[in-house]
Amino acid sequence: MRDKGLDTTKHNLQVRNLYWLLLSALVVVLDLWTKALAEQHLVLYRSVEVLSFFNFTLAYNSGAAFSFLADAGGWQRWFFSIVALVASVVIVGWLLKLRGERMVALGLALILGGALGNLWDRLTLGHVVDFLDFHWAGYHFPAFNIADSAITVGAVLLILDMFIAKKPT
Repeated sequence: MRDKGLDTTKHNLQVRNLYWLLLSALVVVLDLWTKALAEQHLVLYRSVEVLSFFNFTLAYNSGAAFSFLADAGGWQRWFFSIVALVASVVIVGWLLKLRGERMVALGLALILGGALGNLWDRLTLGHVVDFLDFHWAGYHFPAFNIADSAITVGAVLLILDMFIAKKPT
């Protein structure tokens, strides 16, 4: 016979973990909104200085991070879309199974939101919209967006979680 207390606890954890999906949705909305603003107010590849080390610069990236495979001829759009879809399904499954691991959940939720934001661009536009341009000493880092930022912060949180001492359970 199953213990109802355990079933209820498991159900409550799964419902609680669904809230992380709301964070992912917020990342997607914020990402798509800021990309739309960038496309509406910026001219392609024309920088608008915000700070001495930061510009808004509209750019399109048909590749992956740092424009990896950007000139690959078009197949990369579908490849990266499939990777994002598979990763998103895996992350949702992982999120639903977590048991109180907040840093992991936060990292996964941010990665999921970022992946879905960039996936939307790839599927609807054929490229990802970037507009955040940091530079230093004449060197410009690759332009990025809110989705890329969420993915990066999420990955850092997952890495940090691996190094934080865990109490034995």
